[in-house]
Amino acid sequence: MAFHLSSSPLHFPPHPFHYKPRSSKPSLSLQNQPILQPPKTPSPNPPKPPKSYVWVNPRSPRASQLRRHSFDARYASLVKLANSLNSSNPSKDQVFEVLGKLGNTPIEQDAVILINALQSPVAAVFALEFFQCRLKLNREAILYNVVLKVFRKSRDYLGVEEVFDEMLKRGVKPDNVTFSTVISCARACSLPEKAVEWFERMPEFGCSPDNVTYSAMIDAYGRAGNVDMALRLYDRARAERWRVDVITFSTLIKIYGSSGNFDGALNVYEEMKALGVKPNLVIYNRLLDTMGRAKRPWQAKNIYREMRSNGFEPSWATYAALLRAYSRARYGADAISVYREMKEKGMELDVILYNTVLAMCADIGFVDEAFEIFEDLKSSGTCKPDSWTFSSLITIYSCSGRVSKAEDMLNEMMEAGFEPNIFVLTSIIQCYGKANRTDDVVRTFYRLRELGITPDDRFYGCLLNVMTQTPKEELGKLIECIEKARPKLGHVVKLLVGEGQANEALREEVDELFSSISTDVRKPYCNCLIDLCVNLNLLESACELLDAGLRHEIYTDIQSKSPTQWSLHLKSLSLGAALTALHIWMNDLSRAVENREELPPLLGINTGHGKHKYSDKGLAGVFESHLRELNAPFHEAPDRVGWFLTTKVAAKSWLESRKSPELVAA
Repeated sequence: MAFHLSSSPLHFPPHPFHYKPRSSKPSLSLQNQPILQPPKTPSPNPPKPPKSYVWVNPRSPRASQLRRHSFDARYASLVKLANSLNSSNPSKDQVFEVLGKLGNTPIEQDAVILINALQSPVAAVFALEFFQCRLKLNREAILYNVVLKVFRKSRDYLGVEEVFDEMLKRGVKPDNVTFSTVISCARACSLPEKAVEWFERMPEFGCSPDNVTYSAMIDAYGRAGNVDMALRLYDRARAERWRVDVITFSTLIKIYGSSGNFDGALNVYEEMKALGVKPNLVIYNRLLDTMGRAKRPWQAKNIYREMRSNGFEPSWATYAALLRAYSRARYGADAISVYREMKEKGMELDVILYNTVLAMCADIGFVDEAFEIFEDLKSSGTCKPDSWTFSSLITIYSCSGRVSKAEDMLNEMMEAGFEPNIFVLTSIIQCYGKANRTDDVVRTFYRLRELGITPDDRFYGCLLNVMTQTPKEELGKLIECIEKARPKLGHVVKLLVGEGQANEALREEVDELFSSISTDVRKPYCNCLIDLCVNLNLLESACELLDAGLRHEIYTDIQSKSPTQWSLHLKSLSLGAALTALHIWMNDLSRAVENREELPPLLGINTGHGKHKYSDKGLAGVFESHLRELNAPFHEAPDRVGWFLTTKVAAKSWLESRKSPELVAA
């Protein structure tokens, strides 16, 4: 529809404007052209001249009469008149009747004040028609601009477009205020693409954006996905010291965070504070979310402390961002603390947040906490477990060796209408493997095929891990499964188990295998294959696999040498791979002594100090007992956790006493 604001009556619909697409019009795109220059002409809204004030004796008989005719009294009466139209959804007749109280000769300034005070777009359009019928307007664009502002208050973007089209039909030329109002309305209505469209039409009407509009367009371009243009404008804003609002800074932080430039997001935050723009809760929440995606929980902590010290109370979004940040970074204690604080404050979590915390619990072995959270989810009344929820619980039960609990959870998952996926069945197989239930492992493998699920590399890695815990007499059942689905991997395992010694054929097959699998599973595969060899007492094959791991750069920097210390680094290795590396290193040291090579003053083994997430054991604990069995002179360093050290003299004496070193099975 279009407005007929001159001769015929305006028929205003009872509902908001119905959007009708405008015909495409040529626009000046900024994509491939220089950014428009700010106007050199004076501002379209020149400053008002100072008012002249005359003192009136309040006791004078004329004081009340003068007050009735003063500007303030006139302004108050116009606002009161506007408020009477804000209380309902008026018809045209009602608006004309109310405005008729202004008399037959209202002035243009009255029209501006009254329309500007309106809240109803319906009343604003009828009021505009009223004044157009009774006034000879000198600056009709101003009246249209205040009508547009009323539509902006109501966030009625479609109505804004209708008013603009009617403005053009009446031959009224839009000015900078017109465009800035329309652009700001598009931003307020979360229509950044429309804001960009209007901005790029400004040259078509001879309008040049001012710095305020340019600053707003940083936000609009950023939210519309034109990141390059947003950043170009921001660079210019910094150079020319434009005033950038807090909403735009929030968008910039989001832009940098989404692109992975997390330091850039922090720099924007620091620049904002340096310019005296005070961050609001939205800024803090966006920063917390960005630091969560950056896996920088320590910075999230600092930002949260600053937010609280500045007097802001955390909202649901704040807690959600913290929960995601701590869970992604595996800051278990902090994540659980935030979770419990949310529950204490009566804040409901959605199923995605519940699953985020449960996944973290599964990853770091927070068994009791996971059960608590799962019960909270089921009793929340607002959420129901989904497949991700069940998957996390099954993983926790499986890794902690609770076979019956894992099976019960799988049955509960299926009763809830969710079919097990590859992740769930992988966890179940791992659980059966820990319990030495090889037949159940095989049964689950074939169930995978019945469900039409294609095993992935992680699944085969899990099968290899199960094989490291399986008695030798039952390995054939698992090898048969692997051979059917992954022949190359099955062939390598068969060579290792069947022939029991390293040879050129094994070396070639291993090289082909590692060249054919993705880089993210090479180390787990190599670790498991070495563990299998160590368990079967196939030392030569274990050494061959470790050498292949070094050739393919699966393992790097295992050994290091400096003038003062030679070290063996085992932190990223499985137990079997670590024992194999120790065996090779000790043989290297023995050869160095035989060749009369000078040893450094200190020798060290770094096992790391971590423990397995579902066990109290760690590599350091196993190595301590193993070194004791070997009678090796390495002792745990009191000031360097995870390090075992010895001196040159002690090492040399021990190496010379070694005759037939044996590698103890894992």
